[in-house]
Amino acid sequence: MKRRKKKNKMQKFWEKTPVHITLVVISLIWTLPSIGLLISSFRYQDDLLRTGWWTVFQHPFDFTQYHLGNYITVLTAEGMGDAFLNSLTISIPATIIPIAIACFAAYAFAWMKFPGRQLLFIIVVALLVVPLQMTLIPILNAYRVFGISGSFLGVWLAHTAYGMPLGIYLLRNYIGALPKDLIEAAAVDGASHLKIFTKIIVPLSTPAIASFAVFQFLWVWNDLLVALVYLGGTPDVAPVTIQLSNMIGSRGQDWHILTAGAFISMIIPLLVFFALQKYFVRGLLAGSVKS
Repeated sequence: MKRRKKKNKMQKFWEKTPVHITLVVISLIWTLPSIGLLISSFRYQDDLLRTGWWTVFQHPFDFTQYHLGNYITVLTAEGMGDAFLNSLTISIPATIIPIAIACFAAYAFAWMKFPGRQLLFIIVVALLVVPLQMTLIPILNAYRVFGISGSFLGVWLAHTAYGMPLGIYLLRNYIGALPKDLIEAAAVDGASHLKIFTKIIVPLSTPAIASFAVFQFLWVWNDLLVALVYLGGTPDVAPVTIQLSNMIGSRGQDWHILTAGAFISMIIPLLVFFALQKYFVRGLLAGSVKS
């Protein structure tokens, strides 16, 4: 019996070995650009222009080839502190607003009966395939008419509109998979739709909400195009992405600064991701396994 068990374990191990090797190779390929970017962020500009980042492995413990000058340049640049505050000012409302609206809409599509419900949901899902670049000029013209061009309100509304189709789609599928008996029992007890939503749906949908929050926050924080079009790039409203773009020059001559700026700008998104990691994974796996 023991020999059989050992044989089965060895057989399973060798069967899974190709899968494990494939996953390791894919992970290395996936992280290789980030490793190169990290190493480049500590190198001198002249070294970056002459040789590739992988040449540091010829003498990896020669610390004279590394320095913190790129990071110091980015952190001490004029307006960088304001840029971080502007990014937070843009990202937090542009994450909370679409989450709130998408939650209400997802509940309505999942559990409320009204004419045209399926048609409206199909239209919302269809908006996922519409390139946002097609909307930039029409929306910008509308913003100028209403006087909100170059303001935070304009970029909040834009990010809300761009993020809601995905949010409604994700949350509707999750909320629709909740136990029907639970909703019906609450309705029989006299609970209104609002009470069902706030007391049952929202607490049970925390993983899905957190997953969408991570996606939306990362998208807004890393965005350059939408902020540049609707805010205009003026220093008083410029986020980190625009500030870094201005620092490297119009022709990209100071691109070595961008290597350090990229990792500095990652700090806030990483904190958000690790804070919501538990809910994020649960939200992604929701519905993949039936009990």
